[in-house]
Amino acid sequence: MLGSIAAVWGIVGVVALLSSAIYRLAPMALELPFAELSFGHWVALAFSLVFMGFAEGYRGFQQNFSPRAAARARYLRYHVTPARLLLAPLFCMGFFHTTKKRKIISYSLTSFIIVLIIVVHAIPQPWRGIVDAGVVLGLSWGTVSLLVYGVKALTKEAFDVSPETPEHR
Repeated sequence: MLGSIAAVWGIVGVVALLSSAIYRLAPMALELPFAELSFGHWVALAFSLVFMGFAEGYRGFQQNFSPRAAARARYLRYHVTPARLLLAPLFCMGFFHTTKKRKIISYSLTSFIIVLIIVVHAIPQPWRGIVDAGVVLGLSWGTVSLLVYGVKALTKEAFDVSPETPEHR
């Protein structure tokens, strides 16, 4: 019972984190003065959407993060501890009880994202909205893919993705 609660909390917590970012960034993308955009702005917007949709949404989330986070939620179902129950979203994101390589990647990527947020926050419109539009697309794709993989991981008999825990090298 606690394992199932931890698994669902892990997925729901990560979805809430991603949804919060989408909620905060979407207004900046929607503030774009579409009628005033130059041809260069439209090209940059198209590039941002295609690049972030592919790199962040498809490659980053759908092919990597989402299946692994779902596998870690599935692992939680059968290996729950008080700390893992409480910190299930962080567990699913690979911040602890994982391989050394995954821990380095998780912390490095998070640090890089924080730096990018600070840099992009200083960019004026319309450029910030152009970047944020691509990020919102990638995060939305990631949220949907995490929900799909999460349901598969928690309802299907077989889910053949490594949770990248120390015992699953």
